Amino acid sequence: MFGEVPVLPVVMPLGAAVFGVAAWHLKRRGLLTAPRVAVALALAVYSAGIVANTVFPIFLDKPASSTPWTQFVNVTLGTGYELADAVMNVCVFVPVGMLVPLAVPRWSWLRVLTGATGLSLGIEMSQYATAHLLAGGHIADVNDPAFNVGGAALGLLLLTALARAPVTARLVDKFRWTEVVGQSEPDHRGMPSRE
Repeated sequence: MFGEVPVLPVVMPLGAAVFGVAAWHLKRRGLLTAPRVAVALALAVYSAGIVANTVFPIFLDKPASSTPWTQFVNVTLGTGYELADAVMNVCVFVPVGMLVPLAVPRWSWLRVLTGATGLSLGIEMSQYATAHLLAGGHIADVNDPAFNVGGAALGLLLLTALARAPVTARLVDKFRWTEVVGQSEPDHRGMPSRE
């Protein structure tokens, strides 16, 4: 059994920092309400969870290996990829598609999905680096980003459906990080804007 870098001392301060910055941003803009703080808390927990589950474990005393770099990355589409992995990678990124448009409501679909792509690629690069350099427990997989971005798109679709439904539109607006001063026409993304 190898010693590991402890997870909680890393991810708890990360989550606290994300929450602190988000809450400060809301307070500075005069948008500090319980539903928006709930979004900030969700962003903080999600950020900590992503790091905990995609970067860790990192081993402290695993013996050095002369394993070639190709052992830490899968660069072949569809190879060695199971349905459970695909479903998990979709589900893990659904919150990105819901939380980012709430926190940054002026972002277009394209910008949110570009951000999700960047986040996914960042995760894969960190998995490669930790596996190759720090004896981490994951490998980078070229298949993951496609399913991650698919999950973000699914989250966007779900949020858009909720924002368009008369029953839930006003509830969605309570969580959105913009001032609500009256209803207007849907914006260029098809999401109702209440600015």
